[in-house]
Amino acid sequence: MLPSPAPPLLKVEGLQASLTSGGDSYPVLGGLDLEIDRGEFAAVIGPSGCGKSTFFNVLAGSLPADAGRLSWEGAPMEHLRGRVSYMQQKDLLLPWRTLLDNAVLGLEIRGVPRTEARRRAGELLPVFGLEGSENRYPDELSGGMRQRAALLRTMLCRRDLALLDEPFGALDAITRRGMQDWLLEMRERFGCAFLLVTHDVEEALKLADRVWVLSGCPARVRGVIKPELPRPRRSTSPEMAALKERLLTMLEGEE
Repeated sequence: MLPSPAPPLLKVEGLQASLTSGGDSYPVLGGLDLEIDRGEFAAVIGPSGCGKSTFFNVLAGSLPADAGRLSWEGAPMEHLRGRVSYMQQKDLLLPWRTLLDNAVLGLEIRGVPRTEARRRAGELLPVFGLEGSENRYPDELSGGMRQRAALLRTMLCRRDLALLDEPFGALDAITRRGMQDWLLEMRERFGCAFLLVTHDVEEALKLADRVWVLSGCPARVRGVIKPELPRPRRSTSPEMAALKERLLTMLEGEE
């Protein structure tokens, strides 16, 4: 008898959530259904304002859901606070702290002694291309270095799933491409799952094992694409062009 397949790391079923503005409540998530396997790189893409960041805030426990179910390795959960790391759109580096002190902030909040936290971060500085910059302040860093510092802070939390909310949206095109390649290297090194929110079609197809396509607000899953192509994936290849056309068709609601 074959063993039963392992449950997904994260399973989302019928997730609904609302936001309040001016005393009125309006639906943002209209019943999301998706799942992520252990070690998978997944992406969520949809129109601007469709609720992608709201979805992450519900997962992280900073916003309550109205309805639906979250399961973590088959066990029901109200939220994933303490089980995931979360890198938001902005790097959120504190200007009065050095790069190293920003990197260890999450560990310090969790109660890790400062000396131990700095030791752990120091060991990873070369991996993140930040060796020699540990005593520099955020305004002395390039955009790419700030994002790597923010991701170092995220990865030091050592969670099985990292939520990345448009982490490269503010970078120029050349820096962004370099950061995408570097992120794939980090995925291989750390072995955790990534869930990336992006509005960039090429970024989603380049990075993800599976791309979940959302409708407009209130968001529902419109479709899913699995780019089963070897890496590195080039946006100019015929295979990638075909996937891009299919994804754009989904976003436009024609599929």
